[in-house]
Amino acid sequence: MNCLDNLEEEVIKILIIGDSGTGKSSFIDRYIHEKFNDYYKPTLGVDFAIKRIKTHEGKHVKLQFWDIAGQDRFPLLTRSYYRYARGCLIVFDLTDVASFNNVKRWKSCIESNCDADSEVPCILVANKHPSKATTVADLKEERRISYPEIEDMCNELNFVQWTETSVKTGLMLQETVQYLIDVILGNSPKFYTPSEYEVVDKKSIVDIAIETNVNTPSKTSCVFCS
Repeated sequence: MNCLDNLEEEVIKILIIGDSGTGKSSFIDRYIHEKFNDYYKPTLGVDFAIKRIKTHEGKHVKLQFWDIAGQDRFPLLTRSYYRYARGCLIVFDLTDVASFNNVKRWKSCIESNCDADSEVPCILVANKHPSKATTVADLKEERRISYPEIEDMCNELNFVQWTETSVKTGLMLQETVQYLIDVILGNSPKFYTPSEYEVVDKKSIVDIAIETNVNTPSKTSCVFCS
């Protein structure tokens, strides 16, 4: 038996939704197991994963991640999958305009199916899921959605915040989940952005990921803007 089973835990159910192929399963795998697989089979129905953490305040929390399929044949999932959700990550692919446009549909699913007596905070996740990009310069060639477009979507649909991530490198995954947890628990979200992409154009994504540990906000934050 896990020693944590004897501790009093707060359970936080987090939904992760969006079109198929946007990197939802990869997001969970990278966050929980710190690994990335180049090939993932599409999720059929609902996938489920758990991670136990200890917050900055010393509280033990059991995170339940519910990966809800993005296939068109699952447009209206039963309300039970959404029940008791306390937070949500809606993921789209920066190289796929259709997945970005469908964010409105997924946000509507949250509002229609989650418990009516509680507002579920959602973060809009712009995932870098390019096929060959290894540098920021490569990503600039492949991306199809601009910062202003994401910002407008975030404001229009009342997301609590938005961020760019890379499931391949782990860029911004820990920070994104921690931000959502802080919002759910009523804490003041603490966040530091990576260096501005334009400034570190010649660096690899891995270099940028390392820089997320530097406690210096970027001068022109493009994610988790205040």
